[in-house]
Amino acid sequence: MTRRTNLIDQAVGRLRKQITSGAWPVGTRIPPEPELTELIGVGRNTVREAVQSLVHAGMLERRQGSGTYVISDSELGTAMGRQIAGAHQRDVLEVRRCLEVEAARLAAQRRSDEQLATLTELHDQRAAAYAAGDLDAATVADLAFHRGIAEAAGNPVLLAIYETLLDAVVANIRFNFEHPAEEHDVAHTALLDAIETGDTTRAMTEIDDYLSLFIGDDPVPA
Repeated sequence: MTRRTNLIDQAVGRLRKQITSGAWPVGTRIPPEPELTELIGVGRNTVREAVQSLVHAGMLERRQGSGTYVISDSELGTAMGRQIAGAHQRDVLEVRRCLEVEAARLAAQRRSDEQLATLTELHDQRAAAYAAGDLDAATVADLAFHRGIAEAAGNPVLLAIYETLLDAVVANIRFNFEHPAEEHDVAHTALLDAIETGDTTRAMTEIDDYLSLFIGDDPVPA
């Protein structure tokens, strides 16, 4: 193994650790190249190759004009996610409803103050980006919001299963954005309020009603 190959492998390992440790959660943009060279202590070319390696592995995704984002915190999850990514929108919505209704119930019971603050910030970011017509930023915030609820549920198995859906959920969110902004804002605000007040029944109802809106829009072809 050459010294350069070893450096790249080390850089990949450092970047992967940032993702798997939760320092860079799914849905977040990783630091720009100059910051990564400082963080890892290697040159820019090595950083570029390390990032590209994780893009190929499906853990990172480059978005033109926006940056590089974490899309999975495990290579296994990514492999499963790729299989799901081509699924019909209605199928994804039905599975989301199964997982997110229970996640909302548990989050209303178990969320911490810190998790609530994060959800509130993501809720506001999503609304602001959507109102400004920035669907890329709105999608990132929306994805992070729903994943944040799954995390606040306090069940690592539920979160791991939900994360295998993330690629499909991104497409799902963009599909859902065809509805008027007011529907999204009202639903997300009501869901957040139910989680904040610990109203488990309302939290379940809000997310169920919200996702059911879109299931009716996209029947599975015969």
